[in-house]
Amino acid sequence: MTTPLQSLMDTGTKLWLDSIDPELVRSNRAIGATGATSNPIIIADLIATGRFDEQIEELVRQGLDDDQIAWQMTDRMVRDAQEVFLPVWEQTGGNDGYVSFEVDPLLEDIEADLPHRERVAQYVSLGQEWSAGHCNRMIKVPATPAGLDALEDLVAVGVTVNVTLIFSARQYRAARNAVWRGARRRENLDKFKSVYSIFISRQDAYTGKAVPELSEEAQGQVGILVAKRIWAENQKFWTERTTPLDQEIVFASTGTKNPNELPWKYVEALAGSDIQTNPPATNDAVAASGLTFTRQVDQPLPAELVAEIDRLVDMEKLESTLMAEGIEKFAKPQKTLLALVATHT
Repeated sequence: MTTPLQSLMDTGTKLWLDSIDPELVRSNRAIGATGATSNPIIIADLIATGRFDEQIEELVRQGLDDDQIAWQMTDRMVRDAQEVFLPVWEQTGGNDGYVSFEVDPLLEDIEADLPHRERVAQYVSLGQEWSAGHCNRMIKVPATPAGLDALEDLVAVGVTVNVTLIFSARQYRAARNAVWRGARRRENLDKFKSVYSIFISRQDAYTGKAVPELSEEAQGQVGILVAKRIWAENQKFWTERTTPLDQEIVFASTGTKNPNELPWKYVEALAGSDIQTNPPATNDAVAASGLTFTRQVDQPLPAELVAEIDRLVDMEKLESTLMAEGIEKFAKPQKTLLALVATHT
């Protein structure tokens, strides 16, 4: 009997885990997950369990400071997940099997007030440092002004990128075009791989508060509409350009934030292509749903809903608001991680 998660993957969706918890990585790999992603919240939550105290104490004895310990632990946890997914990378010739590593979120810390040029340079330098020697590690770069300006140089020197914090088609296009410019500066495209992570549920959380005039039918559909449009545009762009590996959309932030909605709402609506990076709780809900998922990613929303959303939702305002919130959420978890490490030193 086909399980709900298997039916989802049978539609063409690649399932990545939004965690690098060693136990979850192994169990999700066993049910078909082919990649994973990390961030400071995930690392901090894992350290808070106490399961890694001995490793942290070892690093303390080596004389490392809090910042060095935080990055060493992040590197170790991502490496361990990479080992689990390396066979996928090998079997697919580099088309899947990746684990994402987030470069220093404090580059976007408003309190630090780094000059734009310095932020760009740091993204390029750190991206090269943390990707060196890794075949199935993706470097996460946010679609902030500095992140976008770093992409061309990162890709040109061979770094595999996962562009995150994408809320709009404008950001996606800026990222994709920069990545493609960088790719064309390489000697060849044999190992060129990029993905673009659209944060979906945050868009509907925003319109629920900021655009109350949306009808009940349209409310909660903005994230799906934006994601489907960007997915279709990405399909068209890369169909017109020949690359040995797929350049894909990652449907991220797929956990519903409205408790009145079905927890697999976004999973179901976007089934059928590219990558879903789902929180463990979302995968658990899908597994328990009893549903058989079918391809929906290329099925359009009703025309009247699309027209209503286009009329009432100011996408520039949505992007600017969510990016401001995203930058704050981007830096804060790293500070939490550093504070947590400090309790062990």
